[in-house]
Amino acid sequence: MEEKSLRWIPITAIAPIAWGSTYFVTNHLLPAGSPLWGGLLRALPAGLVVLALARKLPTGAWWWRSLLLGVLNVGGFFVLVYVAGQRLPSSLAATLMSTSAAVMMLFAWALLRQRPTLAAVIGAAAGLAGVVLMLGADGGGVDPWGVAASLGAMVSSSLGYILTARWGGDVPALHMTAWQLLGGSLVLLPVAVSVEGAPPALTPGSALGFAYVSLIATALAYVCWFSGLRRLPASAVGIVGLLNPVTGVLLGVLLAGEAFGPAQVIGIALVLLGVALGVVGPRLVAARAVRRGGRIPAVAGNPPASAPRGT
Repeated sequence: MEEKSLRWIPITAIAPIAWGSTYFVTNHLLPAGSPLWGGLLRALPAGLVVLALARKLPTGAWWWRSLLLGVLNVGGFFVLVYVAGQRLPSSLAATLMSTSAAVMMLFAWALLRQRPTLAAVIGAAAGLAGVVLMLGADGGGVDPWGVAASLGAMVSSSLGYILTARWGGDVPALHMTAWQLLGGSLVLLPVAVSVEGAPPALTPGSALGFAYVSLIATALAYVCWFSGLRRLPASAVGIVGLLNPVTGVLLGVLLAGEAFGPAQVIGIALVLLGVALGVVGPRLVAARAVRRGGRIPAVAGNPPASAPRGT
């Protein structure tokens, strides 16, 4: 890796660190009982900021695609992440979301015909085993609605991720991000008003929390992420992404006093091992094919660099 590229690693790392901190901020700063407004107040300001950077509106089919992807990647996703952040420990919420590689692998196989490699399958199995271990270690004290929201967010964003990869190969990532954030906001706004009524009253703490998740954990995080994708090898970006669950676990344990015994240590280790296998394994297959002078195989776990990912 060139020295100039190395400079982009700490910039890229801002994104997964910010995403991993979202659960803690949601749990401790944002108002409970307003997930629809919570998702909207995260998406809309960020969308306006990113659109100001992109300076381009969607054209043609991208109007309805932006609405659909906005629901999957932003509207539904942010709302469910808000619910998960309110109901689950930060460490568990971040760990659950980090297993999305398994779901994306299945969607990529079905929609993009990307056959999963053995390493990706093993990695997905290891990650799921780690989550099961962490869930069992809580002795039945895990909120089932929080788990359901986290899994729903994972499925929604995974499907949106694959559809973005399928449709967005010739569209700049910054443009797609702005369109999806605003598309999701347009869908969320009438639903939030009709279901939850007026927006929640903000305290200094909740205002600071919304400013953080919108401007830092969404707008800035996506800009840093896409900047890194342009300048770093995809494998390096994938490994940097492991900072997401690590951040969630560390904040939960150090600042919120969440339990983190031997079972949690083994569980998070299995998840990180699984994600690493899912990221590195397909790249090794592609590199081996290149060395042999062959065609790079289309395998799940080796998606286009333009697709957005994260929380």
